[in-house]
Amino acid sequence: MISRGEKVFRLGQRPAFDDMLIGLSAAPKIPAGLVRETREVVALARKFNDEVVRPYTAELDLKMHADPNFIPYEFVSKANEWGFYTMWIPRIFGGRGYNMPSMSVFVEEIGSACLAMANLIGVHYLGVATLCAAWNAAMINRLCRDVAAGEKNGVPCLISLAITEPGAGTDVEEVDLVDRANLSCLARRVEGGYMVNGTKIFISNGHISTWHMLITYTDLEKPSENTVMLAVKTGDKGFSFGRMEHKLGQKGCPASELVFKDCFIPDDRVCFGWDLAGPRPRRDRRAATMQVIDFVVSATRAGVGAFATGGARGAFETALAFAAETEVNGSLLINHEWAQCMLAEMYKNVVVSRLTYVEANHANGRYGFYRLMQQKIMFYYLKYVPAFIVEKIISPLLETPGATWLLRKVMADGQTDEELERCSGMASLSKFAASDAGIRNCHLALEMMGQAGLRHDRRAEKILRDAKLLQIYEGTNQLNRLNLFKNLIGRDYPQATVFDE
Repeated sequence: MISRGEKVFRLGQRPAFDDMLIGLSAAPKIPAGLVRETREVVALARKFNDEVVRPYTAELDLKMHADPNFIPYEFVSKANEWGFYTMWIPRIFGGRGYNMPSMSVFVEEIGSACLAMANLIGVHYLGVATLCAAWNAAMINRLCRDVAAGEKNGVPCLISLAITEPGAGTDVEEVDLVDRANLSCLARRVEGGYMVNGTKIFISNGHISTWHMLITYTDLEKPSENTVMLAVKTGDKGFSFGRMEHKLGQKGCPASELVFKDCFIPDDRVCFGWDLAGPRPRRDRRAATMQVIDFVVSATRAGVGAFATGGARGAFETALAFAAETEVNGSLLINHEWAQCMLAEMYKNVVVSRLTYVEANHANGRYGFYRLMQQKIMFYYLKYVPAFIVEKIISPLLETPGATWLLRKVMADGQTDEELERCSGMASLSKFAASDAGIRNCHLALEMMGQAGLRHDRRAEKILRDAKLLQIYEGTNQLNRLNLFKNLIGRDYPQATVFDE
């Protein structure tokens, strides 16, 4: 996908790869191939930024200003053409099989140029992560192979997550809060499946996705004990798109209302639920639901941290370019000591933010979502197993109940409560620390640039609007601070209660 010479050139661009990910190179348990893959991903992302994202970002803003309902199909098709919607899907499920932590670095790179376009790619993997968190091997295989088919035939097949409701508040709810939310989307058990009625809102990529991972409930009085995950496909009878939601920032990434009116979902599209026979987690209903959610957010909150790092970096690079070309009192701004200190503070915010998501991904690699795929023997097996073995032997086996039983036994039942808490707590730390740092850098950039920072072509004000949304993605920053306290601080103090107010 990229030549050796160009890869070396891209990796030498600032910030240099070796300056960015020192910890990644040092981690002794990480397969050497993972580091090589991540270098390639960074080089490829920088090439994509130069050839696609930066030339398109100004045009996208103008189109969104002219038509708030504009959907950037052209960009989505281009990302599909470059293979980004399958790049982080394992090869046994039809994808390209790049290691998942490298995606965080990828979205930082794309986010440094445009957070909206980074989200058009990254939020697809929120849907993929939700699909995988139920550890239903057959469903993972079917939907991911649909995504791969969409890459081959040139018709993008994306996956979204549908969880937020008008009265629920945040993108991804903590189980502790679900029972107090004003929920209305109900899945009623009928012969052969579920009948769904209700509405989901603020669904990123909703209008451009083919599959929607619907999180809903069979009992609205006790939703956390009666959660089901259903795979809804665009075009299903009773499913329709409502209005496009208008956001303050990231206008290029559509947020959708999804409407379900007597929408029937058959049993073979149930990813997770207690009403069906089959392999079940060893934890009780509430704890098992919490674990599914934690598998998702432990990965995706680190992803939000990576988005935010991209925003912080975009603000820093914008201010740096301004300082390098702007004279103040007869001297370039970059030569003023106060400006140098401010730029150093901004650079610090970028590096510290990056370290938080890298650390969260290390936790997922050792104890959580990625631990099976990052074991050296499994990493190299998944990377080099011949394609004909995948297609003729492994793929049919994934459709059997035994594959789901084994996957849940290893990934869900095999994770201890302490490991779950470590992953969840570190992901929340990255989410709120990085998103706060992103906003801080935007403020510093505007402070340095003054009125010039408000100009559309200078980008600083746009980056601020885009970054502001990251403080509410994957739960508000207040919720994530409480989740960190719950998982990494309060667990040692039985007298401490969390999420009770």
